[in-house]
Amino acid sequence: MTSLSSESEHALELLSRAAEPLERIHALRLLAAAIDRDPAVLRNVRAALDEGLSWERIADAAGLGLAAAKWRWQGTDEQIAARFVAGRKRSARPSSIPTGLPGQSVADAAQTLGVTAQAVYLRISRGTLEATTVTLHDGRSYKRVLL
Repeated sequence: MTSLSSESEHALELLSRAAEPLERIHALRLLAAAIDRDPAVLRNVRAALDEGLSWERIADAAGLGLAAAKWRWQGTDEQIAARFVAGRKRSARPSSIPTGLPGQSVADAAQTLGVTAQAVYLRISRGTLEATTVTLHDGRSYKRVLL
């Protein structure tokens, strides 16, 4: 059996000592996060691949989709680390959806009106809803519904 990292072992020990329900919940979350980062998982993924097991079976065993499993574990240590760094950079960026545009998005208008987005587009084409297309300086376009 592949041994767990000291972080995972520590989280497991915290769980075994937790007496109160809230302490156990906290310890379980710490353990889950530690095991998710544990190098033992990657070692076992690589061992499974060396044995000829498919990515589909590995993803299933990990409770992940195929793309998520490959994103998490495929490639060299450097490639995996680079993907995680890039993912953290993306998540730290502000939303790329502009704010301050006139009216509402088609999705928001559909929710307001209690209809589907397709129904909103149909009403726009029939002239029963007013809408405009806003094109930003970078070329992105947004359909905005003026309720």
